[in-house]
Amino acid sequence: MTRPPASPRAWQRMLSGRRLDLLDPSPLDVEIEDIAHGLARVARWNGQTKGPHSFSVAQHSLLVEAIAAHLNPGWSDSWRLMALLHDAPEYVIGDMISPFKVVMGDAYKGVETRLLGAIHLRFGLPAAPPALLKRKTKEADTIAAFFEATELAGFDREEALRFFGRPQALPRAVMALLEPFDTQAAQDLFLARFAALASV
Repeated sequence: MTRPPASPRAWQRMLSGRRLDLLDPSPLDVEIEDIAHGLARVARWNGQTKGPHSFSVAQHSLLVEAIAAHLNPGWSDSWRLMALLHDAPEYVIGDMISPFKVVMGDAYKGVETRLLGAIHLRFGLPAAPPALLKRKTKEADTIAAFFEATELAGFDREEALRFFGRPQALPRAVMALLEPFDTQAAQDLFLARFAALASV
């Protein structure tokens, strides 16, 4: 049963019927179908990418998890699942560009952290990811950003090197995830990857 919202301005209604309190999110109000649906419809780079489809946060999440797994082959499924879910709060709050996150400051970060904690708890993960996993996922995220920037967002290589550093080469199967999918395909692939990694 869905809990009543604490405040009419602090909650978001999902297609599942859940009402998620943005200021005090409960794991009971988190559904993977809502996450996949939302992330598949949130565009990376504010939609400023090449191709007939936007490059969604769902697809970016798949890419980051694949890079993290490539760089850290000993990771457990639960660690890989946390990498897949690293941007999951964006199903509610969208994908804000980094400079705007800096402008928003601690208020944005607090909402994002609470949402991620609720998401993790819903799926049997620790509310806060271990420091090593967080650092390694950020490395994978930065590598993903370099290739997204150069392959999709119109950055030249030198500009991307200044922003993101020099990335490691990636296997062809990982690079294939840079081809933007349509919304439904991105949603379905995200759900399939979640199912393969989750034990809940």
